[in-house]
Amino acid sequence: MESNKILSVESQAPALKVRDWVRGEPLANFQPGKLYILEFCGTWCGPCVGAMLNLIELQETYKDSGVEVVAVAAHERAASSDEARGKLEAWLAKFPELNFPVAFDDTGAMDTLWMKPSFSIGIPRVFVIDRDGYIAFIGHPDKLHDVLPQLLDGTWRTSAQAKATESERIAEDEPKARKHALNKPIRDKFCAACEIGDWKTALAAVEEGIALDPNDHQWRESHVYLLHHGMRDMETCLAVLWQFVREAIDRGDENWLVTAMIQVIDPEIGCQSLPSAERFAMGKELSKHILALDLAQCNLPASLLYPEVARYYYAIGNKDRAVELIETALKSLDGPDPDMHGLKEDLQPDLLQTLANYKGEEVCYGNVCVVPRTNISSGATPKGGEDEPG
Repeated sequence: MESNKILSVESQAPALKVRDWVRGEPLANFQPGKLYILEFCGTWCGPCVGAMLNLIELQETYKDSGVEVVAVAAHERAASSDEARGKLEAWLAKFPELNFPVAFDDTGAMDTLWMKPSFSIGIPRVFVIDRDGYIAFIGHPDKLHDVLPQLLDGTWRTSAQAKATESERIAEDEPKARKHALNKPIRDKFCAACEIGDWKTALAAVEEGIALDPNDHQWRESHVYLLHHGMRDMETCLAVLWQFVREAIDRGDENWLVTAMIQVIDPEIGCQSLPSAERFAMGKELSKHILALDLAQCNLPASLLYPEVARYYYAIGNKDRAVELIETALKSLDGPDPDMHGLKEDLQPDLLQTLANYKGEEVCYGNVCVVPRTNISSGATPKGGEDEPG
């Protein structure tokens, strides 16, 4: 990517080129005098639910201040354009209070004009366009709250703090974007091979991905999943899973730890065919390290970490501890952080259902009551964080 094509704060805003507008009044271009907040979202992106809810509130609060929120779904995964649009329409129905226009683009234009030049690979992603048509902010929506007053009065973009913040963002995002660009063809080869059951090619792709980026826990997860669900090589799978668990513990990284725990204990995507004694030994070690994490320093909240540990405790017969952890996860959704709003909407139903299943009785949380489902051993697996287009 040439330096003159980089999109950053102080760049002139690119054009809006979308296939269609599915909600609200179509926006042909950015009008002078208005502050635009452009969000990239997706139906498959868990954190996008919270981002949309927060932006709905923001639009309502600042509608008389010349603020216009716009959302674009540019990374939908579907077999056809019509199917992708249908998924988007159904997803938007979750937001009855939606008060801003939403566009759909499967042409790649918005990705090429906005996401790639700014080294943006994960969604939700927000771009703020100043009242004179220049980019004033690029980042995750949860970073918007701190600088919104300065964005509104026009003092942020040219401030020293903005320049420093943007330099830090580029220094962090550029290596990730370049790594993502190298990873994508390998990931595409892996997915295509798995679809047709070409396990040899899939394994070669996984090994290539791990060699390219040994710090990517998702390649380790794919390796385990392939050996267990595809190749059915349980002996090798057990050894590779133990290696994954030990490295997750050595790193102490919450993403590695929880991803390894999912492979150990999840009844659907985990390694249920491996001996339970081995899996429970792994679960014991992982649980100890996950529960020892300093949540104040974590990128993942209790509502995403503790359900996986609860799953382990339920599986070994310690139902009381499992219930306690799910209750803690539920309570964490009531925190003061405004970004918990979306997590609560997204995760609370699954957590409540899991709690009812574990207790074997009806549970109520606020005005919502849930009855247990039969023949369910360990509940749901809520996911979160920032998601990358596939």
